[in-house]
Amino acid sequence: MGLWQVNADTLAGSRFVVSPLAETFASLKMLHAGTGTHPGERAWLRAHLPAYRVALAGDPLTALLVRAGLGQEWIADFLTPAPREGETFATEVARVRGADPAAARAHLTLSLRGPLPAALHRDDLPGRAADLLTHVWEETVRPYWERRRRVLEADVLARTARLGQAGWAAVLDALRPGMRWLGENRLQVNLHEYPPREISGARLVFVPVTPQRTGWVAWEEHERYAVVYPCSGVLADDGGTTAVPAALGALLGESRARVLVVLDSPMSTTQLCALTGQGLGSVGRHLRVLLDAGLVRRGRAGRSVLYARTAEGEVLLRAGRGA
Repeated sequence: MGLWQVNADTLAGSRFVVSPLAETFASLKMLHAGTGTHPGERAWLRAHLPAYRVALAGDPLTALLVRAGLGQEWIADFLTPAPREGETFATEVARVRGADPAAARAHLTLSLRGPLPAALHRDDLPGRAADLLTHVWEETVRPYWERRRRVLEADVLARTARLGQAGWAAVLDALRPGMRWLGENRLQVNLHEYPPREISGARLVFVPVTPQRTGWVAWEEHERYAVVYPCSGVLADDGGTTAVPAALGALLGESRARVLVVLDSPMSTTQLCALTGQGLGSVGRHLRVLLDAGLVRRGRAGRSVLYARTAEGEVLLRAGRGA
Protein backbone atom coordinates (compact mmCIF):
# COMPACT_ATOMS: atom_id res chain seq x y z
CA MET A 1 0.00 0.00 0.00
CA GLY A 2 1.09 3.62 -0.44
CA LEU A 3 2.17 4.91 2.98
CA TRP A 4 3.22 8.39 4.07
CA GLN A 5 4.96 8.87 7.39
CA VAL A 6 3.42 12.04 8.87
CA ASN A 7 4.36 13.40 12.28
CA ALA A 8 1.88 15.21 14.52
CA ASP A 9 3.22 18.70 13.75
CA THR A 10 2.92 18.19 9.97
CA LEU A 11 -0.62 16.87 10.29
CA ALA A 12 -1.63 19.69 12.64
CA GLY A 13 -0.25 22.24 10.15
CA SER A 14 -1.99 20.73 7.12
CA ARG A 15 -4.67 22.66 5.24
CA PHE A 16 -7.61 22.15 2.89
CA VAL A 17 -7.02 24.03 -0.37
CA VAL A 18 -9.28 24.79 -3.36
CA SER A 19 -7.38 24.54 -6.65
CA PRO A 20 -8.70 25.59 -10.09
CA LEU A 21 -6.02 23.46 -11.78
CA ALA A 22 -6.92 20.35 -9.76
CA GLU A 23 -10.57 20.84 -10.72
CA THR A 24 -9.52 21.23 -14.36
CA PHE A 25 -7.33 18.14 -14.33
CA ALA A 26 -10.12 16.11 -12.68
CA SER A 27 -12.42 17.33 -15.47
CA LEU A 28 -9.84 16.31 -18.08
CA LYS A 29 -9.77 12.84 -16.54
CA MET A 30 -13.56 12.64 -16.79
CA LEU A 31 -13.47 13.76 -20.44
CA HIS A 32 -10.81 11.14 -21.13
CA ALA A 33 -12.91 8.40 -19.49
CA GLY A 34 -16.12 9.63 -21.15
CA THR A 35 -18.36 8.50 -18.27
CA GLY A 36 -20.06 10.29 -15.38
CA THR A 37 -21.30 9.05 -12.03
CA HIS A 38 -24.46 11.15 -11.62
CA PRO A 39 -26.89 13.17 -13.79
CA GLY A 40 -24.94 16.40 -13.36
CA GLU A 41 -21.73 14.85 -14.65
CA ARG A 42 -23.51 13.13 -17.52
CA ALA A 43 -25.16 16.40 -18.57
CA TRP A 44 -21.77 18.12 -18.46
CA LEU A 45 -20.26 15.38 -20.63
CA ARG A 46 -23.07 15.67 -23.17
CA ALA A 47 -22.33 19.36 -23.43
CA HIS A 48 -18.52 19.14 -23.72
CA LEU A 49 -17.32 15.66 -24.67
CA PRO A 50 -18.03 15.93 -28.44
CA ALA A 51 -15.98 19.14 -28.81
CA TYR A 52 -13.16 17.69 -26.70
CA ARG A 53 -12.95 14.60 -28.88
CA VAL A 54 -12.97 16.70 -32.05
CA ALA A 55 -10.13 18.84 -30.66
CA LEU A 56 -7.98 15.79 -29.84
CA ALA A 57 -8.77 14.15 -33.18
CA GLY A 58 -7.27 17.23 -34.83
CA ASP A 59 -4.14 17.04 -32.65
CA PRO A 60 -2.96 13.41 -32.54
CA LEU A 61 0.25 14.30 -30.70
CA THR A 62 -1.60 15.89 -27.77
CA ALA A 63 -4.03 12.96 -27.78
CA LEU A 64 -1.04 10.61 -27.43
CA LEU A 65 0.33 12.79 -24.62
CA VAL A 66 -2.97 12.54 -22.72
CA ARG A 67 -3.12 8.76 -23.09
CA ALA A 68 0.47 8.45 -21.91
CA GLY A 69 0.04 10.81 -18.97
CA LEU A 70 -3.11 9.22 -17.55
CA GLY A 71 -1.71 5.83 -16.64
CA GLN A 72 -3.65 3.01 -15.02
CA GLU A 73 -1.89 3.44 -11.66
CA TRP A 74 0.27 6.52 -12.04
CA ILE A 75 -0.30 10.01 -13.43
CA ALA A 76 2.67 11.79 -14.98
CA ASP A 77 3.81 14.04 -12.12
CA PHE A 78 4.42 17.19 -14.16
CA LEU A 79 0.70 17.34 -15.04
CA THR A 80 -0.36 17.70 -11.39
CA PRO A 81 1.83 20.12 -9.42
CA ALA A 82 0.97 20.22 -5.73
CA PRO A 83 -1.50 23.10 -5.17
CA ARG A 84 -0.79 26.15 -3.06
CA GLU A 85 -3.29 28.24 -1.14
CA GLY A 86 -4.94 31.06 -3.07
CA GLU A 87 -3.36 30.43 -6.49
CA THR A 88 -5.19 31.34 -9.68
CA PHE A 89 -5.48 28.94 -12.59
CA ALA A 90 -2.99 31.02 -14.59
CA THR A 91 -0.38 30.74 -11.83
CA GLU A 92 -0.91 27.02 -11.43
CA VAL A 93 -0.82 26.14 -15.13
CA ALA A 94 2.36 28.20 -15.54
CA ARG A 95 4.10 25.61 -13.35
CA VAL A 96 2.98 22.87 -15.76
CA ARG A 97 4.29 24.90 -18.69
CA GLY A 98 7.58 25.50 -16.92
CA ALA A 99 8.27 21.81 -16.20
CA ASP A 100 11.64 20.47 -17.33
CA PRO A 101 11.13 18.61 -20.65
CA ALA A 102 13.44 15.76 -19.66
CA ALA A 103 11.59 15.33 -16.36
CA ALA A 104 8.27 15.37 -18.22
CA ARG A 105 9.44 12.55 -20.49
CA ALA A 106 10.63 10.57 -17.47
CA HIS A 107 7.25 11.06 -15.77
CA LEU A 108 5.44 9.86 -18.89
CA THR A 109 7.64 6.79 -19.09
CA LEU A 110 6.77 5.95 -15.49
CA SER A 111 3.07 6.52 -16.15
CA LEU A 112 3.17 4.23 -19.19
CA ARG A 113 5.20 1.59 -17.32
CA GLY A 114 7.04 1.02 -20.57
CA PRO A 115 9.04 2.75 -23.29
CA LEU A 116 8.00 6.23 -24.37
CA PRO A 117 6.58 6.36 -27.92
CA ALA A 118 9.03 7.91 -30.38
CA ALA A 119 6.59 10.74 -31.14
CA LEU A 120 6.88 11.95 -27.53
CA HIS A 121 10.65 12.33 -27.57
CA ARG A 122 10.45 16.11 -27.82
CA ASP A 123 10.81 19.20 -25.64
CA ASP A 124 7.43 20.90 -26.12
CA LEU A 125 5.39 18.41 -24.05
CA PRO A 126 4.95 20.69 -20.99
CA GLY A 127 3.71 23.50 -23.24
CA ARG A 128 1.30 21.19 -25.03
CA ALA A 129 -0.05 19.89 -21.73
CA ALA A 130 -0.49 23.44 -20.43
CA ASP A 131 -2.32 24.45 -23.63
CA LEU A 132 -4.70 21.50 -23.30
CA LEU A 133 -5.38 22.21 -19.62
CA THR A 134 -6.04 25.86 -20.47
CA HIS A 135 -8.49 24.78 -23.16
CA VAL A 136 -10.31 22.48 -20.73
CA TRP A 137 -10.42 25.25 -18.12
CA GLU A 138 -11.71 27.94 -20.48
CA GLU A 139 -14.27 25.79 -22.29
CA THR A 140 -15.53 23.31 -19.71
CA VAL A 141 -14.70 24.48 -16.15
CA ARG A 142 -14.54 28.26 -16.00
CA PRO A 143 -18.20 28.76 -17.06
CA TYR A 144 -19.23 26.77 -13.96
CA TRP A 145 -16.42 27.80 -11.65
CA GLU A 146 -18.33 30.10 -9.30
CA ARG A 147 -20.78 27.35 -8.33
CA ARG A 148 -18.08 24.69 -8.24
CA ARG A 149 -15.92 26.89 -6.04
CA ARG A 150 -18.82 27.34 -3.59
CA VAL A 151 -19.39 23.57 -3.55
CA LEU A 152 -15.70 22.92 -2.89
CA GLU A 153 -15.63 25.52 -0.13
CA ALA A 154 -18.71 23.94 1.44
CA ASP A 155 -16.96 20.57 1.42
CA VAL A 156 -13.92 22.10 3.10
CA LEU A 157 -16.16 23.63 5.77
CA ALA A 158 -17.86 20.30 6.39
CA ARG A 159 -14.50 18.46 6.70
CA THR A 160 -13.17 21.16 9.01
CA ALA A 161 -16.25 20.87 11.22
CA ARG A 162 -15.81 17.10 11.29
CA LEU A 163 -12.19 17.58 12.26
CA GLY A 164 -13.22 19.65 15.29
CA GLN A 165 -15.75 17.03 16.34
CA ALA A 166 -13.95 13.74 15.73
CA GLY A 167 -10.27 14.41 14.96
CA TRP A 168 -8.00 13.70 12.03
CA ALA A 169 -8.48 9.93 11.96
CA ALA A 170 -12.22 10.26 11.27
CA VAL A 171 -11.64 12.90 8.57
CA LEU A 172 -8.87 11.00 6.78
CA ASP A 173 -10.70 7.67 6.85
CA ALA A 174 -13.66 9.25 5.02
CA LEU A 175 -11.67 11.31 2.51
CA ARG A 176 -11.30 8.87 -0.40
CA PRO A 177 -11.41 5.12 -1.10
CA GLY A 178 -8.23 3.33 -0.05
CA MET A 179 -7.16 6.08 2.32
CA ARG A 180 -7.10 5.78 6.11
CA TRP A 181 -5.12 6.72 9.17
CA LEU A 182 -3.24 3.67 10.47
CA GLY A 183 -1.87 5.26 13.62
CA GLU A 184 1.77 5.59 14.65
CA ASN A 185 2.25 8.49 12.20
CA ARG A 186 1.22 6.33 9.21
CA LEU A 187 -1.17 7.63 6.57
CA GLN A 188 -2.29 5.14 3.91
CA VAL A 189 -2.93 7.26 0.81
CA ASN A 190 -3.85 4.46 -1.62
CA LEU A 191 -3.77 0.69 -2.09
CA HIS A 192 -0.81 0.60 -4.49
CA GLU A 193 2.38 -1.18 -3.45
CA TYR A 194 4.85 1.71 -3.34
CA PRO A 195 7.69 2.35 -0.87
CA PRO A 196 6.74 4.46 2.17
CA ARG A 197 7.51 8.20 2.03
CA GLU A 198 8.67 10.28 4.96
CA ILE A 199 6.91 13.63 4.64
CA SER A 200 7.26 14.97 8.17
CA GLY A 201 8.28 18.61 8.08
CA ALA A 202 6.79 19.20 4.61
CA ARG A 203 3.63 21.14 3.77
CA LEU A 204 0.59 18.82 3.47
CA VAL A 205 -2.61 19.92 1.74
CA PHE A 206 -5.93 18.23 1.00
CA VAL A 207 -7.66 19.32 -2.20
CA PRO A 208 -11.34 18.62 -3.07
CA VAL A 209 -12.59 18.32 -6.65
CA THR A 210 -16.18 17.89 -7.83
CA PRO A 211 -15.78 14.94 -10.30
CA GLN A 212 -16.59 11.88 -8.23
CA ARG A 213 -14.60 9.08 -9.84
CA THR A 214 -11.20 10.60 -9.35
CA GLY A 215 -8.42 11.38 -6.91
CA TRP A 216 -4.62 11.34 -6.86
CA VAL A 217 -1.59 12.38 -4.85
CA ALA A 218 1.03 14.92 -5.84
CA TRP A 219 4.26 16.22 -4.38
CA GLU A 220 7.34 18.33 -4.60
CA GLU A 221 9.90 16.14 -2.85
CA HIS A 222 10.53 17.08 0.80
CA GLU A 223 8.60 20.37 0.48
CA ARG A 224 4.91 19.92 -0.38
CA TYR A 225 2.52 16.96 -0.61
CA ALA A 226 -1.10 16.93 -1.71
CA VAL A 227 -4.01 14.51 -1.56
CA VAL A 228 -6.73 15.26 -4.12
CA TYR A 229 -10.10 13.74 -3.26
CA PRO A 230 -13.71 13.81 -4.58
CA CYS A 231 -15.87 16.16 -2.54
CA SER A 232 -19.09 15.04 -0.89
CA GLY A 233 -21.41 13.46 -3.43
CA VAL A 234 -24.42 15.36 -2.06
CA LEU A 235 -22.64 18.62 -2.82
CA ALA A 236 -21.15 17.55 -6.14
CA ASP A 237 -24.34 16.24 -7.73
CA ASP A 238 -25.80 19.09 -9.75
CA GLY A 239 -28.30 16.97 -11.61
CA GLY A 240 -31.10 19.47 -11.24
CA THR A 241 -31.82 18.87 -7.54
CA THR A 242 -30.62 22.37 -6.60
CA ALA A 243 -32.90 24.13 -9.09
CA VAL A 244 -35.62 26.15 -7.36
CA PRO A 245 -39.11 25.11 -8.55
CA ALA A 246 -40.99 28.10 -9.94
CA ALA A 247 -44.01 27.55 -7.67
CA LEU A 248 -41.84 27.32 -4.57
CA GLY A 249 -39.91 30.43 -5.56
CA ALA A 250 -43.17 32.34 -6.03
CA LEU A 251 -44.40 31.21 -2.61
CA LEU A 252 -41.28 31.77 -0.51
CA GLY A 253 -39.19 34.06 -2.67
CA GLU A 254 -36.33 32.80 -4.85
CA SER A 255 -33.54 33.29 -2.30
CA ARG A 256 -35.41 31.77 0.65
CA ALA A 257 -36.60 28.85 -1.46
CA ARG A 258 -32.99 28.14 -2.52
CA VAL A 259 -31.96 27.78 1.11
CA LEU A 260 -34.72 25.19 1.61
CA VAL A 261 -33.79 23.37 -1.61
CA VAL A 262 -30.08 22.93 -0.85
CA LEU A 263 -30.73 21.48 2.63
CA ASP A 264 -30.57 17.88 1.38
CA SER A 265 -28.33 17.14 4.36
CA PRO A 266 -27.67 19.02 7.61
CA MET A 267 -25.60 22.16 6.99
CA SER A 268 -24.28 25.14 8.88
CA THR A 269 -25.07 28.72 7.94
CA THR A 270 -21.54 29.06 6.57
CA GLN A 271 -22.03 26.07 4.28
CA LEU A 272 -25.37 27.46 3.13
CA CYS A 273 -23.69 30.77 2.30
CA ALA A 274 -21.06 28.93 0.25
CA LEU A 275 -23.63 26.89 -1.68
CA THR A 276 -26.21 29.61 -2.30
CA GLY A 277 -23.85 32.52 -2.86
CA GLN A 278 -25.88 34.59 -0.36
CA GLY A 279 -24.47 36.63 2.51
CA LEU A 280 -24.50 35.46 6.11
CA GLY A 281 -27.14 38.01 7.13
CA SER A 282 -29.48 37.00 4.29
CA VAL A 283 -29.13 33.29 5.03
CA GLY A 284 -29.75 33.94 8.73
CA ARG A 285 -32.95 35.86 8.00
CA HIS A 286 -34.22 33.14 5.65
CA LEU A 287 -33.48 30.45 8.23
CA ARG A 288 -35.41 32.32 10.92
CA VAL A 289 -38.49 32.50 8.69
CA LEU A 290 -38.17 28.83 7.69
CA LEU A 291 -37.74 27.84 11.35
CA ASP A 292 -40.82 29.81 12.38
CA ALA A 293 -42.80 28.13 9.60
CA GLY A 294 -41.68 24.67 10.72
CA LEU A 295 -39.97 23.93 7.39
CA VAL A 296 -36.48 23.48 8.86
CA ARG A 297 -35.16 22.42 12.24
CA ARG A 298 -32.00 23.33 14.10
CA GLY A 299 -29.66 21.03 16.00
CA ARG A 300 -26.16 21.02 17.42
CA ALA A 301 -23.32 18.70 16.41
CA GLY A 302 -20.33 19.35 18.64
CA ARG A 303 -19.57 23.07 18.30
CA SER A 304 -21.56 23.44 15.07
CA VAL A 305 -25.21 24.47 14.68
CA LEU A 306 -26.74 22.59 11.76
CA TYR A 307 -30.03 23.08 9.91
CA ALA A 308 -32.07 20.45 8.08
CA ARG A 309 -35.46 20.22 6.37
CA THR A 310 -38.36 18.95 8.44
CA ALA A 311 -40.99 16.51 7.17
CA GLU A 312 -43.18 19.52 6.41
CA GLY A 313 -40.36 21.09 4.43
CA GLU A 314 -39.95 17.88 2.42
CA VAL A 315 -43.68 17.82 1.61
CA LEU A 316 -43.60 21.44 0.45
CA LEU A 317 -40.51 20.85 -1.70
CA ARG A 318 -42.01 17.75 -3.34
CA ALA A 319 -45.23 19.65 -4.02
CA GLY A 320 -43.26 22.48 -5.57
CA ARG A 321 -41.47 20.02 -7.85
CA GLY A 322 -44.76 18.44 -8.86
CA ALA A 323 -43.79 15.10 -7.28
